[in-house]
Amino acid sequence: MQAASSGPQVIGSIHLAGIRESVPRARAEVRRWLGDDHPAVDEAVLAVSELMTNALRHSDPKPYDLIGLTVAATGGTVYVGVRDPGSTFSAPHIRQEPEADDGRGLLIINEIAQEWGVREHGHGLGRTVWCAIRAVSPVVTSAPAPAEGAAVEIG
Repeated sequence: MQAASSGPQVIGSIHLAGIRESVPRARAEVRRWLGDDHPAVDEAVLAVSELMTNALRHSDPKPYDLIGLTVAATGGTVYVGVRDPGSTFSAPHIRQEPEADDGRGLLIINEIAQEWGVREHGHGLGRTVWCAIRAVSPVVTSAPAPAEGAAVEIG
């Protein structure tokens, strides 16, 4: 009998057309794969949205090019990877213009992920931008109920 692998287990993988309509489809797939009750589902969906949008914007895929999306999990971490055709003009980076109207995708990834990175697959083979998101359950604190007849102040 073999021991179970302690590495990340793929929970979903799909190839989507290189068109903007693929972004909402990617978000829906990740939500379906993880389930609405997963503690990292919102962060993973946001990460996928940003990474897919970046892949479409910066790798300039043709509609027949495929963008790969893979989600894996292990322990308390969800891994998201988006593979695109790559670009010979630029590499993924965090923009340094805080007043820019757009271009904050990797800044968002940097804030919500434990870590992120880029794997180049070789000339003409594309790249994968990935991130690791900690799946932490939200802390719920309950305040004691007010005494009967006590005024409750909101705001």
